[in-house]
Amino acid sequence: MMLIPAHHFRDIERKPEYLQPEKCIPPPHPRPAGTMWFIRDGCGIACAIVTWFLVLYAEFVVLFVMLIPSRDYVYSVINGLVFNLLAFLALASHCRAMLTDPGAVPKGNATKEFIESLQLKPGQVVYKCPKCCSIKPDRAHHCSVCKRCIRKMDHHCPWVNNCVGENNQKYFVLFTMYIALISLHALIMVGFHFLHCFEEDWTNLLQAYGLTREETAEARISLHEIKQPLKVSSTECSSFSPPTTVILLILLCFEGLLFLIFTSVMFGTQVHSICTDETGIERLQRKKQRRERRGSWKSVKETFGGDFSLNWFNPFSGPRHPKPLSDRDWVRQVSSVSDTENTETTTTTTEEPSEEPKNEDFVEVVDE
Repeated sequence: MMLIPAHHFRDIERKPEYLQPEKCIPPPHPRPAGTMWFIRDGCGIACAIVTWFLVLYAEFVVLFVMLIPSRDYVYSVINGLVFNLLAFLALASHCRAMLTDPGAVPKGNATKEFIESLQLKPGQVVYKCPKCCSIKPDRAHHCSVCKRCIRKMDHHCPWVNNCVGENNQKYFVLFTMYIALISLHALIMVGFHFLHCFEEDWTNLLQAYGLTREETAEARISLHEIKQPLKVSSTECSSFSPPTTVILLILLCFEGLLFLIFTSVMFGTQVHSICTDETGIERLQRKKQRRERRGSWKSVKETFGGDFSLNWFNPFSGPRHPKPLSDRDWVRQVSSVSDTENTETTTTTTEEPSEEPKNEDFVEVVDE
């Protein structure tokens, strides 16, 4: 019998029935194909609602505070179209990232019948998740929020109320990119709006007194000395009162700056993960697990769905669908076990007389 490192056994006397595959019963009502994926997590749902609220708030301020009151029709139309298009693509990407199956492994497939149907060869091993009772293919990890094993799981993001995995990583990348773009666009428009309106209001104020800037400096006129307040029209800058306008714009600046930094960092992290073909979890386990990586361009094409085209930026176009898992995808070679730490293992070989050769065929199930 082949020897397994001692750290794989917390209780070496456990019987082969430790994993109890006969207790792994598939769900009585499997989810039909095409059913919408949605995680019922209170924190995730709240974060998703907050995300939509913040985008709609930015939409309200940009349209009703800055663009619609503006007298520059061309400026308002161009910036309105660009901002609304980016906001629509951001929300569409958010929905696709939230409602797309990230690559969940069939739940409850670690049954005795399924394991026997794999017809494991000598030196092969299968990994079983004790939490969702699933056989885990390579690069799959269990998510405690989704309560499923996810293929190529990068992380669980509460802002999209879903895991970022094999099937929805493209949508998450697009979501972070479009949020960063609308945040940058909003900040630029706020800057122009402040400069334009302050200068225009100051000019109108001087013209109302019939003075130039130089004459104003000499006369040192103070508005507090005027018995009746001067009525200067500022409808071209905002439909709201000046204090309300300033508060709305400052809040938009704070929101835009915060999300620009956050989403830019997330976008860069995701692009780096795709180019290196290494998820966030795999990066943390780099010293423990060694595997062969694909080329960066091949990984990018698989994530975004083929060769470079406008569909890469389209949240309604899916990534290249992976091939259905075959029997060999569920099985790993025993060498991978020796590279993995802190796992509980049980061999399914039956006891043989001690005089049998040590290289005897065996099958191993790993509780990961």
